[in-house]
Amino acid sequence: MRKTPQNESGRWLTQARVEFIDADELRKRGRYYIALFHFQQAAEKALKAYLYQAASSVEVIYTHSIAELLEMATEVDPDFKDVRNTKKLDVCYIQTRYPNGLPGGVPAHFFDDPVEAEEAMQRARNLIELVEQKLSM
Repeated sequence: MRKTPQNESGRWLTQARVEFIDADELRKRGRYYIALFHFQQAAEKALKAYLYQAASSVEVIYTHSIAELLEMATEVDPDFKDVRNTKKLDVCYIQTRYPNGLPGGVPAHFFDDPVEAEEAMQRARNLIELVEQKLSM
């Protein structure tokens, strides 16, 4: 398959959707630390899906920062300001996986708040839904 912005966008959005479903299953099982990481990943991949299509490019987007990706998306479409709280998922990228990302303890025990996981799920869902809406136009 030839790499086009639409193909690349579709691949990233597909992975974002699957990762969101997996993250939500982990959340429901009380595996909050890893659910948080995968919600961050789903949001990151959805933003990349949008940016590949919006930029009409297949140039690799290297950042993993949702804050940076949101800034790029907002430059193209101001509607992304509505989901700016998704940038809070950036703290889930490293701290949820590595013990040295925390001042003490281990991620599996530190991230134990179901409300925090629910909020992360909502942030990721809202972002993915916005990307889906924008890409279907």
